Amino acid sequence: MRVGVPRGLLFCQYSSFYLNFFINLGVDVVTSEETNKEILNDGIKYCVDEACLPVKIFHGHCASLIGKCDYLFIPRIMKVHKDEYICPKFCGIGEMITNDIPDLPQVIQDPIYADTKKHLKVWCYRVGKKFTKNLSTIENAYKTALYKQENFQLGMNQENFSIKIALLGHPYNVYDNYANMNLMRKLNKLGIGIITEEFADIKEINNEMSSLYKKPFWTFERKMYGFALNMYKDSSVDGFIYISSFACGIDSIVIELIKNQVKDFPFLELKIDEQTGEVGFDTRLEAFTDMLYRKKNIVEKVNAI
Repeated sequence: MRVGVPRGLLFCQYSSFYLNFFINLGVDVVTSEETNKEILNDGIKYCVDEACLPVKIFHGHCASLIGKCDYLFIPRIMKVHKDEYICPKFCGIGEMITNDIPDLPQVIQDPIYADTKKHLKVWCYRVGKKFTKNLSTIENAYKTALYKQENFQLGMNQENFSIKIALLGHPYNVYDNYANMNLMRKLNKLGIGIITEEFADIKEINNEMSSLYKKPFWTFERKMYGFALNMYKDSSVDGFIYISSFACGIDSIVIELIKNQVKDFPFLELKIDEQTGEVGFDTRLEAFTDMLYRKKNIVEKVNAI
């Protein structure tokens, strides 16, 4: 029995859990390739025009697994924290895929509620029983996958740079090098260090929520807002870069919330979709980094007086 796992959406963040879960069930696992031009083109072909770039890319990853697996796993992650949800698209991603792409194998799309270990364990048993009736095997697969996930560290905190920025955005925009046109590598070549949300103190992130009228409904909105304000107040970075999907409603809200708090602090919003040109993308990036260098030189001269 072979399960196909698409390398899209939150694969970068939670694949350690579900890959290890399937492997420890004794199931062969095949993943799609890293995002590339063919996968993007297939995603555009099958997905509705109104969807954001990450959802289109996910369609392409799913399509690329046709004929390579007996089951297609669609990680329909609903929530990972109490009273919060991931994204509206995640709630219906299974229906989108099964209705948009023909000739799919059997699909595993049971909703994943990971806000408690109890809820996550229920999902594991429900899915595990599709492959084995041995409950101890399912229990062991669950525990192993949970251990692997809890010891997995995503993100970066680069110290050896004179200028450092906080890189904001949904993980599937930040860590998909094809979608963001190798943004991290380009920043490093320009002499810019990076810190991502995973290296911020979660308590500090949550403390920043007190400045809002009410707690955010979406997990990534809370994380990005809290991370940005924490970095700003601690003077930990020289600027922000927010990599955003065109037509993402959550991004449009959180970006304005952050801008209202940081005022004139250097902030670059980079929107990406399938039409984004790399030349214009690079020009904006270079202009922003030039501004950061000029600002730092001015501050250093003033401090030297």
